[in-house]
Amino acid sequence: MGAQAGAGPERAGVPSGGGAFEIRVRGRVGASLTSAFGELTVRLRPAETVLYGAELDQAALYGILDRIQALGLELLEVRRLPGTAGAGGPDTRAEGP
Repeated sequence: MGAQAGAGPERAGVPSGGGAFEIRVRGRVGASLTSAFGELTVRLRPAETVLYGAELDQAALYGILDRIQALGLELLEVRRLPGTAGAGGPDTRAEGP
């Protein structure tokens, strides 16, 4: 069987240009796993971990999603943030115990 035409990432709604993204995973990621996301801002919530990335292009976003899967984390949500780089993300790298 051949590949479906138009089934690439652009069809899935992922822009090829850069943008700011918020990625939520279930549970509180510990310090050892947090270091796997050094290019992102990490904010710990009671029941989830929120990763913020500014100016992520398509390749970077897919790389982060691959890392999440490889680490066995449960992906809850990926959302493109409105506005410019860093919109909606905190200024600190890690927060909370």
